[in-house]
Amino acid sequence: MTAATRTTPQTKAARQQRIADLLGRTAVRSQTQLAQLLADDGIDVTQATLSRDLVQMGAVRVRGTTGELVYAVPAEGGDRTPRAADLGGDARLAKVASEVLVSAEASANLVVLRTPPGAANYLASALDHADAADLLGTIAGDDTVLLIARDPEGGAALAARLLAVAEGTDPVATPPQALQTDVQTQPDETNRRNPR
Repeated sequence: MTAATRTTPQTKAARQQRIADLLGRTAVRSQTQLAQLLADDGIDVTQATLSRDLVQMGAVRVRGTTGELVYAVPAEGGDRTPRAADLGGDARLAKVASEVLVSAEASANLVVLRTPPGAANYLASALDHADAADLLGTIAGDDTVLLIARDPEGGAALAARLLAVAEGTDPVATPPQALQTDVQTQPDETNRRNPR
């Protein structure tokens, strides 16, 4: 990745945010797999640094919906439920949208979502962690979320999809799977072989 195409700085905060994003969107089963995903994004990291990052982020290994152990990080806003890719980011969006989305209006590539007072950040966080390739970003206030669609004319389609998600008529958003309680706090396979 060249410096001209890079969009994030090579800092610890940016690296850890990218790790959280990857764990929320991809079922990551090992640190080796995670290091490769980071390298694909132009972020070279040593195994020791990656292990430290996972510990600092509170990452755990949980049994996913397929029965395999995957990495997960705690959700935001005081929600300590581990968030992993195959534990339903889209299902979380469906749950949150059904609880707090009041309206969705579009103009060109912009969508304005209304929520009850104080709920906008909660909805924006769920949107940020869902698999929404058509969404460039979110900006949240107290009771309003501004969405920016990637397509210059994609606001109407995005608003319609979010209304369908909130109403439970979107076939992509499935109900959340029950989180299994098999949680491992060891950040990787290395720690099991070499106890401290």
